[in-house]
Amino acid sequence: MLIALFCLAGFPVRAQQSTATQAPTAAGYVGAEACRDCHASEYESWSKSRHWATSNDTRGGPAKQGCEACHGPAADHVANPADTSKLFLFTKASPKAVNAQCLSCHATGTQQRHVINSLHSRNDISCTSCHSAHHSETREFLLVKSQPGLCYGCHQQQRAQFAMPFRHRVNEGLIQCPDCHNPHGTEKPHQLRTSVTQDQACYNCHIDKRGPFVYEHEPVRTEGCESCHMPHGSPNAHLLKMSNVNLLCLSCHTTSFANAPGAPSFHNQASQFQACTLCHTQVHGSNTSFVFFK
Repeated sequence: MLIALFCLAGFPVRAQQSTATQAPTAAGYVGAEACRDCHASEYESWSKSRHWATSNDTRGGPAKQGCEACHGPAADHVANPADTSKLFLFTKASPKAVNAQCLSCHATGTQQRHVINSLHSRNDISCTSCHSAHHSETREFLLVKSQPGLCYGCHQQQRAQFAMPFRHRVNEGLIQCPDCHNPHGTEKPHQLRTSVTQDQACYNCHIDKRGPFVYEHEPVRTEGCESCHMPHGSPNAHLLKMSNVNLLCLSCHTTSFANAPGAPSFHNQASQFQACTLCHTQVHGSNTSFVFFK
């Protein structure tokens, strides 16, 4: 009876009005709190991520704050939850549209400058294929799955290579795929983090091979490390392309030994255990010997 009297008198039964019925602000924006009642789990995960900072950044106005910075003005949706016509729904948008929405904020980052023309983008891989603002497994970068499992989801061949006897220690966590590749794209093939000085990605770790040297080994300068090495993994020591070091050298130096006058007998490739690198130890380059002696 008491409840009925309150209703007849025009008083609300609830002591406080739900945040979901807040009055819309300018241009149909209602603020992130209006989303909280219905989307509690998404709000909770968002509030613990770096995107939370957008709720306090007033420089871009309501269009750059909170949930609506990504999903658009929500006034119509709050008034009628079935109406999502004004919202940007990432699960229903095309990869190109998803990328454009993310780049409305992230386009100025140095890592994303080539994302539009990246291999991932050209193969309809969107930002949300790898990142999740609400359901990420990693706090850093908001990845949908921790590495390297995330990359292995598509790159099965590389997964097998990292299981080779000689490999870069990606599975062990010593390095990660983005240490060598920029998933958002680069100017170089395979989205490598290279510069004009060839194989910059390798030199970040193998600094002693970088040079510059007085006497350069031409393949290093013209073709890069991959002229001799397999970057992910190999059945051969030092990630070499061939198990026999001499055969690897002879793939370029086919006639140099035969045409060299007075070549000593130990250059005879019929002899066993005469690896070229026993004498030519500085194959990446030398400051003292044009034949790469130590």
